[in-house]
Amino acid sequence: MMSWLAVRTLRVGLGILLMFALAAAHAGQGLFPSWPVDAIAASGASARLPFNDAAPASYRDGPSITLAQLGEQTRRPDWPAAAGALAIVYPDIGEPYRSIFAKIIEGIEDGARGEVRHYPVGPNADPADFGAQLKRSGAKVVIALGRQGLKAVSALDRDIPVVIGGVLAVPESDTRNLSGVSLTPDPALLFSRLKGLLPGVKRVIVVYNPQNNEWLIRIARDAAKAQGLELVAHEARDLATAARMYEAAFAASDSRRDAVWLPQDATTVDETIILPLVLKESWSRTVPVFSSSFLHVKKGALFALYPNNLELGRTLAASALAAMSGDPRRRGGVQPLREVQTAVNLRTASHIGLTIGYQQQRTFDFIFPEP
Repeated sequence: MMSWLAVRTLRVGLGILLMFALAAAHAGQGLFPSWPVDAIAASGASARLPFNDAAPASYRDGPSITLAQLGEQTRRPDWPAAAGALAIVYPDIGEPYRSIFAKIIEGIEDGARGEVRHYPVGPNADPADFGAQLKRSGAKVVIALGRQGLKAVSALDRDIPVVIGGVLAVPESDTRNLSGVSLTPDPALLFSRLKGLLPGVKRVIVVYNPQNNEWLIRIARDAAKAQGLELVAHEARDLATAARMYEAAFAASDSRRDAVWLPQDATTVDETIILPLVLKESWSRTVPVFSSSFLHVKKGALFALYPNNLELGRTLAASALAAMSGDPRRRGGVQPLREVQTAVNLRTASHIGLTIGYQQQRTFDFIFPEP
Protein backbone atom coordinates (compact mmCIF):
# COMPACT_ATOMS: atom_id res chain seq x y z
CA MET A 1 0.00 0.00 0.00
CA MET A 2 1.31 3.46 -0.90
CA SER A 3 2.20 5.77 1.96
CA TRP A 4 0.10 8.90 2.49
CA LEU A 5 3.02 11.00 1.28
CA ALA A 6 3.36 9.02 -1.93
CA VAL A 7 -0.38 9.30 -2.51
CA ARG A 8 -0.26 13.03 -1.86
CA THR A 9 2.69 13.47 -4.19
CA LEU A 10 0.92 11.49 -6.92
CA ARG A 11 -2.24 13.52 -6.44
CA VAL A 12 -0.36 16.77 -6.67
CA GLY A 13 1.61 15.51 -9.64
CA LEU A 14 -1.63 14.74 -11.47
CA GLY A 15 -3.62 17.78 -10.48
CA ILE A 16 -1.14 20.61 -9.89
CA LEU A 17 -1.19 23.20 -12.71
CA LEU A 18 0.08 26.58 -11.79
CA MET A 19 1.51 29.92 -11.89
CA PHE A 20 4.09 31.67 -11.42
CA ALA A 21 8.93 32.97 -12.23
CA LEU A 22 7.88 36.47 -13.34
CA ALA A 23 10.15 36.21 -16.39
CA ALA A 24 8.11 38.63 -18.45
CA ALA A 25 7.99 41.13 -15.64
CA HIS A 26 11.66 42.00 -16.18
CA ALA A 27 10.51 43.82 -19.30
CA GLY A 28 8.84 46.36 -17.03
CA GLN A 29 5.25 45.81 -18.08
CA GLY A 30 2.66 48.00 -16.44
CA LEU A 31 0.26 45.10 -16.13
CA PHE A 32 2.02 42.24 -14.42
CA PRO A 33 2.57 39.06 -16.45
CA SER A 34 -0.07 36.50 -15.74
CA TRP A 35 1.92 33.27 -15.55
CA PRO A 36 5.22 33.13 -13.72
CA VAL A 37 7.08 29.91 -14.47
CA ASP A 38 6.98 28.50 -10.96
CA ALA A 39 3.23 28.46 -11.09
CA ILE A 40 3.49 26.19 -14.08
CA ALA A 41 5.64 23.83 -12.07
CA ALA A 42 3.19 23.79 -9.26
CA SER A 43 0.00 23.48 -11.16
CA GLY A 44 -0.16 20.85 -13.77
CA ALA A 45 0.79 17.38 -14.82
CA SER A 46 -0.65 17.81 -18.29
CA ALA A 47 1.78 20.59 -19.15
CA ARG A 48 5.25 19.81 -20.47
CA LEU A 49 7.36 22.23 -18.52
CA PRO A 50 10.05 24.43 -20.08
CA PHE A 51 12.71 23.34 -17.63
CA ASN A 52 14.24 20.07 -16.53
CA ASP A 53 14.48 20.19 -12.77
CA ALA A 54 11.78 22.51 -11.49
CA ALA A 55 9.34 19.70 -10.84
CA PRO A 56 9.35 15.92 -10.55
CA ALA A 57 8.98 13.80 -13.66
CA SER A 58 5.34 13.13 -12.84
CA TYR A 59 4.67 16.85 -13.50
CA ARG A 60 6.58 17.04 -16.73
CA ASP A 61 5.23 13.97 -18.46
CA GLY A 62 1.75 13.08 -19.56
CA PRO A 63 -0.69 13.94 -22.33
CA SER A 64 -1.48 17.55 -23.07
CA ILE A 65 -5.10 18.64 -23.11
CA THR A 66 -6.35 21.24 -25.56
CA LEU A 67 -8.80 23.94 -24.62
CA ALA A 68 -11.13 22.80 -27.39
CA GLN A 69 -11.14 19.26 -25.99
CA LEU A 70 -11.79 20.64 -22.53
CA GLY A 71 -14.87 22.51 -23.68
CA GLU A 72 -16.30 19.35 -25.24
CA GLN A 73 -15.48 17.17 -22.24
CA THR A 74 -16.89 19.39 -19.54
CA ARG A 75 -19.93 21.00 -21.12
CA ARG A 76 -23.04 19.61 -19.43
CA PRO A 77 -26.12 19.10 -21.63
CA ASP A 78 -28.41 19.05 -18.60
CA TRP A 79 -27.46 22.54 -17.38
CA PRO A 80 -30.45 24.88 -17.08
CA ALA A 81 -30.53 27.80 -19.47
CA ALA A 82 -28.93 30.90 -17.99
CA ALA A 83 -30.35 34.41 -18.21
CA GLY A 84 -27.49 35.22 -20.56
CA ALA A 85 -24.35 33.69 -21.90
CA LEU A 86 -21.15 33.57 -19.87
CA ALA A 87 -18.12 34.18 -22.08
CA ILE A 88 -14.55 33.09 -21.27
CA VAL A 89 -11.83 35.10 -23.00
CA TYR A 90 -8.34 33.61 -22.79
CA PRO A 91 -4.99 33.77 -24.62
CA ASP A 92 -4.63 31.50 -27.61
CA ILE A 93 -1.14 30.20 -26.79
CA GLY A 94 0.72 26.92 -26.66
CA GLU A 95 2.01 24.72 -23.88
CA PRO A 96 2.76 24.86 -21.04
CA TYR A 97 0.43 27.84 -20.58
CA ARG A 98 -2.40 26.19 -22.51
CA SER A 99 -2.82 23.47 -19.89
CA ILE A 100 -2.84 26.01 -17.07
CA PHE A 101 -5.67 27.96 -18.67
CA ALA A 102 -7.42 24.68 -19.44
CA LYS A 103 -7.45 23.75 -15.76
CA ILE A 104 -8.91 27.13 -14.78
CA ILE A 105 -11.53 26.83 -17.53
CA GLU A 106 -12.36 23.34 -16.30
CA GLY A 107 -13.13 24.87 -12.91
CA ILE A 108 -15.25 27.60 -14.52
CA GLU A 109 -17.21 25.01 -16.49
CA ASP A 110 -17.74 22.99 -13.33
CA GLY A 111 -18.97 26.00 -11.35
CA ALA A 112 -21.18 27.55 -14.02
CA ARG A 113 -24.88 26.85 -14.32
CA GLY A 114 -25.53 27.64 -17.95
CA GLU A 115 -24.00 28.01 -21.36
CA VAL A 116 -20.30 28.87 -21.39
CA ARG A 117 -18.77 30.20 -24.59
CA HIS A 118 -15.04 30.16 -25.32
CA TYR A 119 -13.15 32.97 -27.06
CA PRO A 120 -9.40 32.42 -27.57
CA VAL A 121 -7.62 35.67 -28.48
CA GLY A 122 -4.22 36.39 -29.95
CA PRO A 123 -1.86 39.19 -28.89
CA ASN A 124 -2.99 41.41 -31.78
CA ALA A 125 -6.74 41.16 -31.22
CA ASP A 126 -8.50 44.50 -31.75
CA PRO A 127 -10.37 45.39 -28.53
CA ALA A 128 -13.06 47.41 -30.34
CA ASP A 129 -13.85 44.67 -32.84
CA PHE A 130 -13.71 42.00 -30.18
CA GLY A 131 -15.98 43.94 -27.82
CA ALA A 132 -18.53 44.32 -30.60
CA GLN A 133 -18.32 40.60 -31.32
CA LEU A 134 -19.00 39.74 -27.68
CA LYS A 135 -21.99 42.06 -27.57
CA ARG A 136 -23.45 40.58 -30.78
CA SER A 137 -23.05 37.09 -29.32
CA GLY A 138 -25.32 38.00 -26.40
CA ALA A 139 -22.68 37.79 -23.68
CA LYS A 140 -24.05 39.02 -20.35
CA VAL A 141 -20.86 38.58 -18.30
CA VAL A 142 -17.26 37.96 -19.33
CA ILE A 143 -14.45 36.13 -17.53
CA ALA A 144 -11.17 37.49 -18.90
CA LEU A 145 -8.12 35.32 -18.24
CA GLY A 146 -4.54 36.51 -18.42
CA ARG A 147 -3.09 39.77 -19.64
CA GLN A 148 -4.20 39.13 -23.22
CA GLY A 149 -7.73 38.37 -22.13
CA LEU A 150 -7.93 41.56 -20.09
CA LYS A 151 -6.56 43.63 -22.98
CA ALA A 152 -9.03 42.08 -25.43
CA VAL A 153 -12.06 43.21 -23.39
CA SER A 154 -10.75 46.71 -22.65
CA ALA A 155 -13.24 48.30 -25.07
CA LEU A 156 -16.23 46.25 -23.94
CA ASP A 157 -19.39 48.16 -23.02
CA ARG A 158 -19.40 49.01 -19.32
CA ASP A 159 -22.85 47.47 -18.87
CA ILE A 160 -21.32 44.01 -19.38
CA PRO A 161 -19.57 42.95 -16.14
CA VAL A 162 -16.00 41.67 -16.44
CA VAL A 163 -14.50 39.16 -14.00
CA ILE A 164 -10.70 38.97 -14.04
CA GLY A 165 -8.51 35.94 -13.43
CA GLY A 166 -4.97 34.83 -14.21
CA VAL A 167 -3.19 38.16 -13.61
CA LEU A 168 -1.14 39.30 -10.64
CA ALA A 169 -2.77 42.72 -10.45
CA VAL A 170 -4.79 45.29 -12.36
CA PRO A 171 -3.38 48.82 -12.65
CA GLU A 172 -5.03 51.17 -10.17
CA SER A 173 -5.48 53.61 -13.05
CA ASP A 174 -8.02 51.20 -14.57
CA THR A 175 -11.31 52.77 -13.51
CA ARG A 176 -13.63 50.07 -14.89
CA ASN A 177 -15.89 48.22 -12.49
CA LEU A 178 -13.86 45.02 -12.53
CA SER A 179 -14.03 42.14 -10.11
CA GLY A 180 -12.13 38.90 -9.89
CA VAL A 181 -9.24 37.07 -8.27
CA SER A 182 -5.53 37.85 -8.51
CA LEU A 183 -2.86 35.18 -8.73
CA THR A 184 -1.23 36.76 -5.67
CA PRO A 185 -1.85 34.66 -2.52
CA ASP A 186 -3.76 36.44 0.22
CA PRO A 187 -1.33 37.71 2.88
CA ALA A 188 -3.82 36.64 5.56
CA LEU A 189 -3.34 33.01 4.52
CA LEU A 190 0.44 33.37 4.36
CA PHE A 191 0.65 34.92 7.83
CA SER A 192 -1.73 32.36 9.30
CA ARG A 193 0.43 29.51 7.99
CA LEU A 194 3.54 31.27 9.30
CA LYS A 195 2.10 31.56 12.82
CA GLY A 196 1.00 27.93 12.69
CA LEU A 197 4.56 26.83 11.97
CA LEU A 198 6.44 29.44 14.00
CA PRO A 199 4.19 30.89 16.72
CA GLY A 200 7.13 32.81 18.19
CA VAL A 201 7.51 35.03 15.13
CA LYS A 202 6.54 38.62 15.91
CA ARG A 203 7.76 40.56 12.91
CA VAL A 204 7.52 40.07 9.12
CA ILE A 205 10.01 41.88 6.90
CA VAL A 206 9.18 42.54 3.24
CA VAL A 207 10.94 44.50 0.51
CA TYR A 208 8.64 45.63 -2.30
CA ASN A 209 8.37 47.94 -5.26
CA PRO A 210 5.37 50.25 -4.68
CA GLN A 211 4.76 50.43 -8.43
CA ASN A 212 4.02 46.71 -8.35
CA ASN A 213 2.65 45.93 -4.91
CA GLU A 214 1.40 48.99 -3.05
CA TRP A 215 -2.10 47.50 -3.12
CA LEU A 216 -0.82 44.22 -1.67
CA ILE A 217 1.08 45.88 1.18
CA ARG A 218 -2.07 47.77 2.20
CA ILE A 219 -3.87 44.43 2.54
CA ALA A 220 -0.85 42.85 4.25
CA ARG A 221 -0.71 45.50 6.98
CA ASP A 222 -4.23 44.66 8.11
CA ALA A 223 -3.59 40.91 7.80
CA ALA A 224 -0.42 41.15 9.89
CA LYS A 225 -2.19 43.11 12.61
CA ALA A 226 -4.92 40.47 12.79
CA GLN A 227 -2.25 37.82 13.44
CA GLY A 228 -0.44 39.90 16.07
CA LEU A 229 2.46 40.55 13.69
CA GLU A 230 4.39 43.71 12.95
CA LEU A 231 4.86 44.24 9.21
CA VAL A 232 8.11 46.04 8.39
CA ALA A 233 7.83 47.07 4.74
CA HIS A 234 10.80 48.56 2.86
CA GLU A 235 10.32 50.26 -0.51
CA ALA A 236 12.79 49.54 -3.31
CA ARG A 237 12.30 50.67 -6.89
CA ASP A 238 15.42 49.02 -8.33
CA LEU A 239 17.60 45.95 -7.79
CA ALA A 240 20.47 47.79 -6.14
CA THR A 241 18.19 49.35 -3.53
CA ALA A 242 16.47 46.01 -2.93
CA ALA A 243 19.82 44.29 -2.34
CA ARG A 244 20.85 46.94 0.20
CA MET A 245 17.50 46.69 1.97
CA TYR A 246 17.79 42.93 2.36
CA GLU A 247 21.38 43.09 3.59
CA ALA A 248 20.46 45.68 6.23
CA ALA A 249 17.31 43.78 7.24
CA PHE A 250 19.14 40.48 7.74
CA ALA A 251 21.97 42.19 9.61
CA ALA A 252 19.47 43.58 12.12
CA SER A 253 17.23 40.50 12.25
CA ASP A 254 16.53 38.21 15.19
CA SER A 255 16.03 34.59 14.11
CA ARG A 256 13.79 33.94 17.12
CA ARG A 257 11.19 36.56 16.21
CA ASP A 258 11.70 37.64 12.58
CA ALA A 259 10.71 36.17 9.22
CA VAL A 260 11.15 37.46 5.66
CA TRP A 261 8.31 37.39 3.14
CA LEU A 262 9.01 37.21 -0.60
CA PRO A 263 6.03 38.56 -2.56
CA GLN A 264 5.68 38.26 -6.31
CA ASP A 265 7.70 41.27 -7.35
CA ALA A 266 10.00 41.36 -10.37
CA THR A 267 12.17 44.06 -8.82
CA THR A 268 12.62 42.99 -5.22
CA VAL A 269 12.48 39.22 -5.74
CA ASP A 270 14.63 39.05 -8.85
CA GLU A 271 15.39 35.38 -9.50
CA THR A 272 18.98 35.89 -10.66
CA ILE A 273 20.40 38.41 -8.19
CA ILE A 274 18.07 38.92 -5.24
CA LEU A 275 16.78 35.42 -4.56
CA PRO A 276 20.25 33.79 -4.15
CA LEU A 277 21.27 36.64 -1.83
CA VAL A 278 18.16 36.28 0.33
CA LEU A 279 18.35 32.49 0.58
CA LYS A 280 22.06 32.61 1.46
CA GLU A 281 21.45 35.14 4.24
CA SER A 282 18.44 33.16 5.45
CA TRP A 283 20.47 29.95 5.70
CA SER A 284 23.49 31.50 7.40
CA ARG A 285 21.43 33.45 9.95
CA THR A 286 18.64 30.82 10.35
CA VAL A 287 16.02 33.47 9.64
CA PRO A 288 12.97 31.84 8.02
CA VAL A 289 11.89 32.97 4.57
CA PHE A 290 8.43 32.25 3.21
CA SER A 291 7.16 33.01 -0.25
CA SER A 292 4.30 33.48 -2.69
CA SER A 293 6.21 31.37 -5.22
CA PHE A 294 6.27 27.57 -5.39
CA LEU A 295 9.79 27.24 -6.82
CA HIS A 296 11.30 29.26 -3.98
CA VAL A 297 10.53 26.34 -1.66
CA LYS A 298 12.52 23.98 -3.86
CA LYS A 299 15.41 26.45 -3.69
CA GLY A 300 15.32 26.82 0.10
CA ALA A 301 12.40 28.94 1.32
CA LEU A 302 10.58 27.39 4.27
CA PHE A 303 7.12 27.35 2.69
CA ALA A 304 5.01 28.94 -0.04
CA LEU A 305 1.40 29.25 -1.10
CA TYR A 306 0.53 28.77 -4.76
CA PRO A 307 -2.69 28.65 -6.82
CA ASN A 308 -5.13 25.78 -7.00
CA ASN A 309 -6.23 26.45 -10.56
CA LEU A 310 -9.29 24.23 -10.56
CA GLU A 311 -10.71 25.90 -7.44
CA LEU A 312 -9.75 29.30 -8.83
CA GLY A 313 -11.92 28.57 -11.87
CA ARG A 314 -14.88 27.62 -9.69
CA THR A 315 -14.53 30.85 -7.72
CA LEU A 316 -14.42 32.90 -10.93
CA ALA A 317 -17.58 31.15 -12.10
CA ALA A 318 -19.37 31.99 -8.84
CA SER A 319 -18.33 35.63 -9.15
CA ALA A 320 -19.54 35.72 -12.77
CA LEU A 321 -22.91 34.23 -11.84
CA ALA A 322 -23.31 36.78 -9.06
CA ALA A 323 -22.52 39.58 -11.50
CA MET A 324 -24.99 38.17 -14.02
CA SER A 325 -27.76 38.12 -11.41
CA GLY A 326 -26.97 41.63 -10.20
CA ASP A 327 -26.17 40.36 -6.71
CA PRO A 328 -25.49 43.49 -4.61
CA ARG A 329 -23.29 41.43 -2.27
CA ARG A 330 -20.77 40.84 -5.03
CA ARG A 331 -17.42 42.27 -3.99
CA GLY A 332 -15.96 44.80 -6.37
CA GLY A 333 -12.31 44.96 -7.29
CA VAL A 334 -9.75 42.24 -7.78
CA GLN A 335 -9.17 40.25 -4.60
CA PRO A 336 -6.01 38.34 -3.56
CA LEU A 337 -5.99 34.60 -4.15
CA ARG A 338 -7.50 32.35 -1.47
CA GLU A 339 -7.73 29.18 -3.60
CA VAL A 340 -4.26 27.97 -2.69
CA GLN A 341 -2.11 24.94 -2.02
CA THR A 342 0.98 24.81 0.19
CA ALA A 343 4.53 23.54 -0.25
CA VAL A 344 7.15 23.12 2.51
CA ASN A 345 10.88 22.41 2.64
CA LEU A 346 11.66 19.97 5.46
CA ARG A 347 15.41 20.41 5.11
CA THR A 348 15.08 24.14 5.68
CA ALA A 349 12.74 23.53 8.59
CA SER A 350 15.25 21.23 10.24
CA HIS A 351 18.06 23.73 9.67
CA ILE A 352 16.23 26.49 11.54
CA GLY A 353 15.33 24.10 14.39
CA LEU A 354 11.72 23.48 13.37
CA THR A 355 10.33 19.95 13.58
CA ILE A 356 7.31 19.28 11.38
CA GLY A 357 5.68 16.08 12.54
CA TYR A 358 3.82 13.47 10.56
CA GLN A 359 0.35 14.91 11.18
CA GLN A 360 1.41 18.45 10.34
CA GLN A 361 3.13 17.29 7.16
CA ARG A 362 -0.22 15.98 5.97
CA THR A 363 -1.53 19.55 5.87
CA PHE A 364 0.87 20.39 3.02
CA ASP A 365 0.19 19.62 -0.63
CA PHE A 366 3.84 19.26 -1.64
CA ILE A 367 6.97 18.51 0.35
CA PHE A 368 10.63 19.07 -0.47
CA PRO A 369 12.93 17.18 -0.60
CA GLU A 370 10.79 14.79 -2.60
CA PRO A 371 10.45 11.27 -1.19
